[in-house]
Amino acid sequence: MLNITLFSQIISKLDKSKFKKLVKSHHSDKHQKGFDSWSHLVSMLFCQFSKSQSVRDISNGLRSATGNLNHMSMLKAPSKSTVSYQNKNRSWELFRDYYYILLENLGQQAHMKRTKFRIKPKIFLLD
Repeated sequence: MLNITLFSQIISKLDKSKFKKLVKSHHSDKHQKGFDSWSHLVSMLFCQFSKSQSVRDISNGLRSATGNLNHMSMLKAPSKSTVSYQNKNRSWELFRDYYYILLENLGQQAHMKRTKFRIKPKIFLLD
């Protein structure tokens, strides 16, 4: 049975070809060994979605999803030192430019008319 997580479904919606073009123009993978810019992006998105507090949370969280890493185009989960080193040394302009590309493509849906609705009874959510 195939068990694809919600996070890997979100990652699958990202345009990897445009990201690769940006990586080439910024030369951000020039001297990298094993932890490319795409893996760094996925790690940082995981950090945001899981509300991680530390580099250890990122590393352990991705390591626990080892079976699903191939759905996110990652070879293996990064170590704490790798994530920390890349956060310090990789150019942030790559991710800024990719954000604006995503905003152009996905932001078109924000112009749709929004309808307000109210739900009168209380809703209880259980995980």
